[in-house]
Amino acid sequence: MGSLDGRVVLITGAGRGIGREEALYCAGEGAKVVVNDPGVAIDGTGGDASVAAAVVEEITARGGRAVANTDSVSDWDGARRMVEMAVEAFGDLHVLINNATIERNRGMADLGEEDFDVVVAVKLKGTFAVTRWAARYWRERYAAGERVDRAVINTSSGSGLLNPLPAQASYAAANAGVAAMTTVGALELGRYGVRVNCISPSMARTRLTLEVPGMSEKPAGGFDPLDPATSAPVAAYLASAGCPLTGQVLSVRGGSVAVNHAWSRGERVEKDGMWTVEELAEAMKGVSMDDPFDKLAQALGGALGATGHAQIQEMINTLLDGGSSEE
Repeated sequence: MGSLDGRVVLITGAGRGIGREEALYCAGEGAKVVVNDPGVAIDGTGGDASVAAAVVEEITARGGRAVANTDSVSDWDGARRMVEMAVEAFGDLHVLINNATIERNRGMADLGEEDFDVVVAVKLKGTFAVTRWAARYWRERYAAGERVDRAVINTSSGSGLLNPLPAQASYAAANAGVAAMTTVGALELGRYGVRVNCISPSMARTRLTLEVPGMSEKPAGGFDPLDPATSAPVAAYLASAGCPLTGQVLSVRGGSVAVNHAWSRGERVEKDGMWTVEELAEAMKGVSMDDPFDKLAQALGGALGATGHAQIQEMINTLLDGGSSEE
């Protein structure tokens, strides 16, 4: 008996990386899987139907059941079609794992409108679009008298929640939006028996991270904390009918799973009335605040080692200068 026996799971962006590992793991736990992936490049261009088909072949070769879908999550009708495919192929939809993402990394002074829009369209709008069509189906089933555990598992990133990275304005903003949408979804969809949670993988070896120093190196033996498969059992747990969690964002890094608490309130200054500029300037001198350079150095410590403000600034300059444009 697997933890997902009888569950129908739709996974977006499941052709490679974390999504592929989630598809294989969920199928191994007994789920029937819709493998969605248009097979695009990292920047969202191109397309290759064989990417999703290859994962389906892996699942079926192991005795599982799966079908391939190549629609883009950013296509409103495509999002509807992949939900309909799950129901037509397997008779129901119990779990949606929103994993699809792309990157177009440039500094804010060089990032073009189309580059920004396409990243947000896949990561943020795509997460909403597929969830919206799944939610409409689940609402109908609930109105018809069905009382079945349903689940949405969104995917965010440390770049957006804990350490937004230079040259990732669109990617970080979209991922932060996905985490906020998770809370809204949990509050809205609970009345239909739907739980909504989010995982935030960090330092996983995928196409999107291979250029980060140290990411391409694999240990000679034993546990590999950078393996994208480390997120799969966390997603499967959130997808299982016995999971009680909803509205949670879990950071996953190797074997570590941490509960995020969003933007928690820190120190404050107060006055019984309107501040003047001078008063506020003086009061704020005593308030402890985070230094974004220090936070980034701590977050990337596993890849870059101990480093300081100057070294982080040098890294940022390298990232931004590499994608600069005079347009």
